[in-house]
Amino acid sequence: MPSDEACFAYILEGGVHEFSESEELIAQQQEAILSKCGNYVVEMLGSKTSGNYRSLTIHFHNKVMLDIYKDSLPSFLKTKELHRHPKMAKIESSKLLDHYINGILHYFESEFLVTEDILILKLKEIILLLFQTESSDQIIDLMNNLFAPKTYNFRQIIEAHTYSTISISELASLVPMSISSFKREFQKQFNTSPSNYFIQKKTERVANLLRLTDKSISELAYECGFKNVSHLSKVFKLKYGLPPSQYRLNF
Repeated sequence: MPSDEACFAYILEGGVHEFSESEELIAQQQEAILSKCGNYVVEMLGSKTSGNYRSLTIHFHNKVMLDIYKDSLPSFLKTKELHRHPKMAKIESSKLLDHYINGILHYFESEFLVTEDILILKLKEIILLLFQTESSDQIIDLMNNLFAPKTYNFRQIIEAHTYSTISISELASLVPMSISSFKREFQKQFNTSPSNYFIQKKTERVANLLRLTDKSISELAYECGFKNVSHLSKVFKLKYGLPPSQYRLNF
């Protein structure tokens, strides 16, 4: 997305798994994600019943927002010091939000009803609705941050996704770099290859959580970014000489 834009995506069918430079979110049907400009990796998940993915998307442009609020500037557009720089916020399902989406879909079916005044009104309405959700604090910061972009350096992006399931090629696109350039820069900054670094970090985190928590092995595999339990068990045994379950018993 352009640097002066944000995007609201409401999931009508299926789900979505989205990575930004610094965050990771999963949204299902009747949930939504508000994303600020930047580089993203998006995996669209088909519905378990139909296999389809559908969403309704609303874009917030800097110039449009300033224009429609020129007579009465809302608080989130006023200058303030930001303590957080969120890139994404997940919005849970609610009756008000569902009702709004159904109204928008009605306009799509009857395009002759749509005027510029109605579009402005509906844009203001969705902004007010978002501020009524449980994610309102994140949304206020995100909207304000729309007018004060923050960039992330190479190391910050890597550290943000150390324990996620994102692939090396997807990480390279977030930086953004070609895969070969990404691997060279990674070797330069971390003195090891990406695959070795992530396996090492994830395995060490599992070992730490095995000692400190009573979470199941499958929970830890998911939480630490392993594809499955068998993958975790294989790399864990290579590093510690024991399977995770036996390692936990020793402590």
